[in-house]
This record gives sequence, C-alpha cells and structure tokens, in this order.
Amino acid sequence: MKIIQIALAALALTGCATMQPTTLRSQIVGTWEFVVAEVKAPDGKKSFPFGETPKGVLIFTSDGRFAQVHVAGDVPRIASNNRLTGTPEEYAAIMRRSLSVFGTYTVDEEKKTVTYKIVSSSFPNWEGEAQTRTIDKLTAEEFVNTNPNVAGGRGSASNFYKRAR
Repeated sequence: MKIIQIALAALALTGCATMQPTTLRSQIVGTWEFVVAEVKAPDGKKSFPFGETPKGVLIFTSDGRFAQVHVAGDVPRIASNNRLTGTPEEYAAIMRRSLSVFGTYTVDEEKKTVTYKIVSSSFPNWEGEAQTRTIDKLTAEEFVNTNPNVAGGRGSASNFYKRAR
C-alpha cells in the first residue's frame, strides 16, 4: 500500500510539473545553429547576406546573456595565412560576409519579442544599441526571429536557427 501511495504522489508531482506554463524566455535558452538569414527589401526582393549555406551560432544563457556569430559559408581565406596581414580586399570581403554580436537580452512574453542590448559587435556602430526582434517561431527544435529594421533601410531580416545537438 505504501508503494502505491508513493507512486501516486510521484505521478501527481510529474503531472503538476508538466502543466507548468513554459515561457518563451525558458524555451529560448540554449545553443542554436545558424541556418540562414533572409533579408526582404521594401520592394519584396530577397537576399541572403551570408549566402545560402552559412555557418554560425546563437547562444542564450539562463542569466540573460547572448552571443551570435554569422559567417558566410564561402567567406574568403586570407592568402598570407596570417589574420593580421590580409589585403584590404580580403578584409572587406570578410567584413561584408560575417557578423558577431554579444551582450544581454530580455524577452517580452506578451509582444513575443527578444531585445538584444549590444555590448559589442564586429560592426562597432551597434555598440550600446538595443535591437528588438520578433519571435516568429519557437519550438524545441526551431527558432525564427525577424529584425524588422535592417540598417540602411534594406528591409527586414529573418534569421532561421535549429537547436544544436
């Protein structure tokens, strides 16, 4: 009889735990692999600033920090094999085809947005900015967010990620 009572108590606790609401903030925590970024211009044209097969990662920690790295799959190598002695052309191509950003983040559960407070970036003009992205899709396996105002008036950028395994 005692074993049955213990089993029923454990089952009840498990049922209560699974009925707890899951927040967007708790779902977003973890490591996400970058799949693709798609920019949609005001005229409807689409472009892929990191190519169609980029590499990258987006990490959200439970204490409110994030790091994002996007790199084109075909970013050029530096011919000298020394990152400090590239040519102006090599550096320009790398800058255009890669982006790193880190800082802190907050999630607005009602608006379904995530806001990045950027501490620093490979694009230094973003330092200190707050950028809000809509959370368009968030499942255990996929995360899609959209930055509605890409710099320079280029349109909106949707970033697609899959959960890292």
